[in-house]
Amino acid sequence: MRRSARRPVHGPVHGPVHGPVCGPVCGPILTARRTPGLHPFPCRITVLKLHQDSNSALNTITSYGDGFVAVNLERHEGSVIVMPEMPVTAWPVSSFEDLAPEHFEALVAAAPEVVIFGSGSRLRFPHPRLTAQLARHRIGVETMDFGAACRTYNILMSEGRRVAAALLIEA
Repeated sequence: MRRSARRPVHGPVHGPVHGPVCGPVCGPILTARRTPGLHPFPCRITVLKLHQDSNSALNTITSYGDGFVAVNLERHEGSVIVMPEMPVTAWPVSSFEDLAPEHFEALVAAAPEVVIFGSGSRLRFPHPRLTAQLARHRIGVETMDFGAACRTYNILMSEGRRVAAALLIEA
């Protein structure tokens, strides 16, 4: 086969539309005139299937907003700790300034891989002394604003990760 000078047809997102095989490195592809040709660069084909997984046994954040978070459709209006397979527990923190090392140490017993700390309506990082006990137990801490923490928790939980969300809801 020879190399075609025509531009390849591009798919709906990006990249050439591939045939069943791609040339010497990748194989034949369809070009603008729908004739087989070769493209000059190596090709990586990735197939990803997305589907909604609804496992009601796991705690999923179903909605959130100013002053509340709903876990499995149950509304919570105070700070909470959410883990996939444990009951949602109240987190006795009412403001960012009130955070103490004891608040994060409560997460050590659950032994998550990572703690997602939702710092409220804006991104604020806790002092390292507050999360030192988690670091000593090799538990990662990721800090983000409240909305990003809720979304990230759902993604990690759906991947089967041992994740905990410590969500600060300020009065």
